[in-house]
Amino acid sequence: MNFAKDSHYTLKEKRTDPSQREKIQNALWVHDRGWFSGRQGGTPWSLSRTKRLGEACAALLLLLLFSPLLLGIALLIRLDSPGPVLFVQRRTGFRGRRFGMYKFRSMVAGAEALKDSLRHLNKHGAEAIDFKIDADPRVTAVGRWLRRTSLDELPNLINVVRGEMRLVGPRPTSFNASRYREHHLGRLSIYPGMTGLWQISGRSDVDFDDRVELDMDYIRRQGPLLDLWILLKTPVEVFHGHGAA
Repeated sequence: MNFAKDSHYTLKEKRTDPSQREKIQNALWVHDRGWFSGRQGGTPWSLSRTKRLGEACAALLLLLLFSPLLLGIALLIRLDSPGPVLFVQRRTGFRGRRFGMYKFRSMVAGAEALKDSLRHLNKHGAEAIDFKIDADPRVTAVGRWLRRTSLDELPNLINVVRGEMRLVGPRPTSFNASRYREHHLGRLSIYPGMTGLWQISGRSDVDFDDRVELDMDYIRRQGPLLDLWILLKTPVEVFHGHGAA
């Protein structure tokens, strides 16, 4: 299937700069000692093989079940604006590793190149590391509907099958770990997810520091029952459109 890439992205670029990687590893070592040293039962749920295999199988099944919907969305995107159907953007995942996250294209082709010129419109402030614009002029007509319903994120299921993401976990950031403050790094101690506490707590209305607090709360309380609760509540929040970009 035709897809676009971030203007600075190559599929081979998966590793963080060595000096930055050492900083992240040192910070996460302290984090792991603090959060996980008192846990019983070995590997935390978020890093367990059961969660990995179970969610990969579920993602594969969902891709098959949703295939008619996926094909329909692909057709709408092609009819709405010139450019590829899928967009691959660099995101920051487990322990700061960069990976290509798959999404349906919801913006005009070449939208990443326009980002700096629009930074002054960032709802979190021009200097904020998170980037969100109300009524983003780069978003297409079909893209607005995809974002409002979060259907643009369905191709994330590919990343879950590949093992780069989980169904539930912290949402991966577009900016790399070198822009994280030290108290942000704890969220990189587990794999990122398609949905999480952020998605059911305001989505784009929540700034990055608040997102980190929600991510750390998830890490502290992680478990299959919490994951199930988040997965069940996510469609409700999407339906109501709370915080949709």
